[in-house]
Amino acid sequence: MNIFDKRRFFQLLRFGIVGVIATVIHYGLYWILLKWINPTFAYSIGYAVSFVINFFLSSFFTFKIRPNIEKGIGFALSHGVNFLLHISLLNVFLYFGIPKTYAPIPVFAIAIPINYILVHAALTRNKKNAKNINSDSCI
Repeated sequence: MNIFDKRRFFQLLRFGIVGVIATVIHYGLYWILLKWINPTFAYSIGYAVSFVINFFLSSFFTFKIRPNIEKGIGFALSHGVNFLLHISLLNVFLYFGIPKTYAPIPVFAIAIPINYILVHAALTRNKKNAKNINSDSCI
């Protein structure tokens, strides 16, 4: 399959839109919660909230598949790996003196491309056998 085909291009574009939405929610919650709690906990709460939103938007909008338990487990496992990467990088950047309000920015730059690969694999595995959503019924 040609990586630059039209379908893949628009899927990547939709992934980017969902990613921006999830990242804004994640970073916004992190930034707000920093006033009251430790950066690692603030980051984790922001991640959890954006995870739920990201799952449904990724399913319906990005990959045009119906969410189910199996896909949710795969998504959660891929995000479990991604979360460990995020938290590790966040703490490395904090250790090296990047201010806590800005430390997530390089984390996002490194982890988001890796996240696409993991989420794509989790949600589109066995896609030929799964029930797909018609594009006219998507968000």
